[in-house]
Amino acid sequence: MSIITNKTIGIIPELKTELNKLANLEHVTANLHAKIKQSAVKQNTCFQDYDDLIKLQIENTKLKHRFAIIIKSITEEKNTNFRMHEDNTLSIMGYLEKVFTKAISNAYPKFSNVPTIIAAVNVSSKFGDYQCNNAMGLAKKMKEQGIIKTPRDIAQDIKKCVPESPIIEQVEVSSAGFINIFISKKLAVLSLTNMLRYGIQPPKVSKKRVLVDFSSPNIAKQMHVGHLRSTIIGESICRLLEFLQHDVIRINHLGDWGTQFGMLIAHLEDRFPNFQNESPPIGDLQEFYKESKKR
Repeated sequence: MSIITNKTIGIIPELKTELNKLANLEHVTANLHAKIKQSAVKQNTCFQDYDDLIKLQIENTKLKHRFAIIIKSITEEKNTNFRMHEDNTLSIMGYLEKVFTKAISNAYPKFSNVPTIIAAVNVSSKFGDYQCNNAMGLAKKMKEQGIIKTPRDIAQDIKKCVPESPIIEQVEVSSAGFINIFISKKLAVLSLTNMLRYGIQPPKVSKKRVLVDFSSPNIAKQMHVGHLRSTIIGESICRLLEFLQHDVIRINHLGDWGTQFGMLIAHLEDRFPNFQNESPPIGDLQEFYKESKKR
């Protein structure tokens, strides 16, 4: 028997008992086998030991079989979870577009450049989760070229070219030619399971440098709730982009503050020429700024 260590399969509690049983049985079997060999050489075979050996070998075979089933089950679960973990980053809509683009191309190569139309179904579950609505448009294009074919027949041809997929559970064609797509329930279960195990993972996107401009207030004026609102929106956008692994730069430009303060100083000199010796009675800086803009 090949030895499978904990490093190979990970620390799996369910296997420890089976491994210990298997190791002990093989040790006992080896000892009995050696003992019977010695007895056979001496022409003094112990039939009781021989019966024990047969029983142990049968038990050993059963345990090996059980052990192999457990290993296979764990391997399949790991592979499935890994694939589904990777698929969580893929948009279902994007995946369906790729699948049906290829199906349309295989069914009607002349119309392979037609954009694939996939829409979510918001009416009833009996019409599936998504629909491919290309059949009607293709029927119109074919008619222009002198090819007469009903949307339903076209939809049937596209359906035949849809490959098997772990995401698509069923594909049906309606009388009008809509292709109803039913998403696998196992996909939802595995997706939720992987979310609980691994957390929400960001989709795979090309990394970019993104600059987000915040509220950029005019510091010569009073701030208001609009500045706060746009700052919160900007920070939310930044956090989403950082979650997608982008390089985010936050900018909060204060504007041309030199112009504003220059206007205030010029207006101050006009209104209160002796401001250096007497404090000007400015009660409202906002109103004073508005006055300076009228100059």
